[in-house]
Amino acid sequence: MAAKSFDMIVIGAGPGGYVAAIRGAQLGMNVAVVEREHMGGICLNWGCIPTKAMLRSSEVFHLMHRAKEFGLKADKIDYDLDAVVKRSRSVAGQLSGGIGHLMKKNKVTTVMGEATLTGKGKVSVKTEKGTEELTAKNIVLATGARARELPGLEADGDLVWTYKHALLPPRMPKKLLVIGSGAIGIEFASFYNTLGADTTVVEVMDRVLPVEDAEISAFAKKAFTKQGMKIMEKAMVKQLDRAKGKVTAHIEVGGKVEKHDFDTVISAVGIVGNVENLGLEALGVKIDRTHVVVDAYCRTGVDGLYAIGDIAGAPWLAHKASHEGVMVAELIAGKHPHPVRPESIAGCTYCHPQVASVGYTEAKAKELGYDIKVGRFPFIGNGKAIALGEPEGMIKTIFDTKTGELLGAHMVGAEVTEMIQGYVVGRQLETTEEDLMHTVFPHPTLSEMMHESVLDAYGQVIHM
Repeated sequence: MAAKSFDMIVIGAGPGGYVAAIRGAQLGMNVAVVEREHMGGICLNWGCIPTKAMLRSSEVFHLMHRAKEFGLKADKIDYDLDAVVKRSRSVAGQLSGGIGHLMKKNKVTTVMGEATLTGKGKVSVKTEKGTEELTAKNIVLATGARARELPGLEADGDLVWTYKHALLPPRMPKKLLVIGSGAIGIEFASFYNTLGADTTVVEVMDRVLPVEDAEISAFAKKAFTKQGMKIMEKAMVKQLDRAKGKVTAHIEVGGKVEKHDFDTVISAVGIVGNVENLGLEALGVKIDRTHVVVDAYCRTGVDGLYAIGDIAGAPWLAHKASHEGVMVAELIAGKHPHPVRPESIAGCTYCHPQVASVGYTEAKAKELGYDIKVGRFPFIGNGKAIALGEPEGMIKTIFDTKTGELLGAHMVGAEVTEMIQGYVVGRQLETTEEDLMHTVFPHPTLSEMMHESVLDAYGQVIHM
């Protein structure tokens, strides 16, 4: 069978790949996308989207318990875990189907199967019906990543879970250990803790949510502890002894090993890139610690071969992958896109309270030699937050004293994952403190705190 020829082949249909394919098609290219499992990738099927659906259920459950505060009555409050999971799966299913529709609409050829690069510009796909050969001058790797498994802490789906098991739980954990307090770990800890699991989080770094600003981490930790979570920092799970219905974790903390019993463990200790069996080594692609080495334009150094998203390194975020997909498609089409700057990408964590940030932390700004001004504003000083019954949270902004540039913004509290975008747009437009001070924020909104935090950095805060 003769090889089918395209202008661009995308391997992987996650938030990087399918977006690259659509943009390529919009620019008039003949595009094929190869996907081995699910349209929409991990993000849509087993990551970002279904976790948000589950967290929404736990958030509503939490609010139901607070009914009295709002002058409402709710008795015999309970949940049905199977129904929560079913809703989460149907949300993911609806969106996954939507991606298939978008491919058809944009006339992108979809090939379901496993791809290997057999040479420059050549892709061989193992499908259910046999092998298909495809060729293109430009190939985009968007194969994503999977959960990192530590020796001795491997998941078994019964006592020890990865994120996938945690999304399709065989039972409700009573005593839960979460290893790792990055976004994935803390979101699952938040979900199960809210539904009543006795939850312990172990973090090897000196604080939870270690990529966030230290002040935000401290605030979040206080909130988690108040909700009954046990947080162990600078701690490491050395081994797990598995027995029937029980896991004994050996946790090293402060130089001593403590033993604790749990019925469920969720491992969320980072990710590894899906770089195996693609034929990359033979082509001379550089791989560093399971990630493909690329330049600012996602070029691999092999002519016509690009890598985007999780496989191309941090930050491991869906929106970074999508943006890189658009950039690469435009580059291939002969346009002149801007590279994606990691520090202009916001991070959002949907635990309770939510956490969101963009740009540099206070520590990083100082380390880079900036003379800075820092502003803060608490949720308790905001009318809308109090009316919502969400008075716990804060917003922190960091400016360059010399130029007034907004170097970073960090938030913890209700709806901050939606609000952070205001600062992201501001940074993209190269805003200064003056622009932000002169912007009229609507009242009453949570967004007014963004204004006040800026004012505070310059000693002009009104409501505090």
